[in-house]
Amino acid sequence: MKPLVLPLLVFLASCSSQPGSTPGSLPPTGFGMPQIINVSAYDPKERQRAGVGFSQDDVSALQANGASGLIARAGKGGNLDEKCASFLASADREGMLPGIYYRVQRHVDAVAQADQFVNRAMSLARGRAWNAPALLLCGDFDGDLPLTAILRFMDRVEARTGVVPVAYLENSTPLKQTLSGADAASKAKLRRMPYWLALYAHDSGAGPVYPAPGNPNGLLKQYDVWSSWTMWQYGGVDWQGGRSRPKVYNHGSYRFPLYFGNLDRPTERNVFNGSQAGLQSFWRQHGLPLR
Repeated sequence: MKPLVLPLLVFLASCSSQPGSTPGSLPPTGFGMPQIINVSAYDPKERQRAGVGFSQDDVSALQANGASGLIARAGKGGNLDEKCASFLASADREGMLPGIYYRVQRHVDAVAQADQFVNRAMSLARGRAWNAPALLLCGDFDGDLPLTAILRFMDRVEARTGVVPVAYLENSTPLKQTLSGADAASKAKLRRMPYWLALYAHDSGAGPVYPAPGNPNGLLKQYDVWSSWTMWQYGGVDWQGGRSRPKVYNHGSYRFPLYFGNLDRPTERNVFNGSQAGLQSFWRQHGLPLR
């Protein structure tokens, strides 16, 4: 997928004068750059300020604040997520694009996890009359996974669905070492999966092996697999001191507000590297058809 770099820079520059959203404000339009929320059984987080909330049964506040899609965790390491179906049905009612991800962990066979993921996706697809055209499929690969596990998960999902999943990768030193050191054939296979990166601060990820990547392009260079990225998770949430703490990239031209519009709680947030039309095409290409 060819990135639309100029629109992204325009979008991010528009955020530079707004280091944080107030409870009564809505986010910038994004200049055609769609925003996507991802959720799990840990959502919604606790209320932290005045504003509007959401639940697995009502995500209208996410849509009202500009979210174009919602990606819910289907499971991790052999265990299914109990809120997934409710979140997706709510998103579909609001006209948001639905997607699912599966956190692939080392202690369970990668193919068994892929089978659980696909079985869940197929069950969800049959479970309602969808408005959306497709259910996006994503693999969230733990930082200590071997290359073989990542490729086996990808291959199994594609073999059963005909869909190449999206690859979500953290700013992980072991993963960067594993993938950057892969042979040319393995890198070519990896590149078939669109790259969904996670980077919440310009100075995160520094260590004895790699400096802090600084921005998405720096992370691309450290992984040394993809020439461009498709989605960026710029906002994450940590649990610290008995409460959820939002972690949101805010540096240079990339200044995102701490909360999403007028939400009263933190949530994990992403931007798609393209237009609304490009998002629709991407969702169909890497999603299980729903109608």
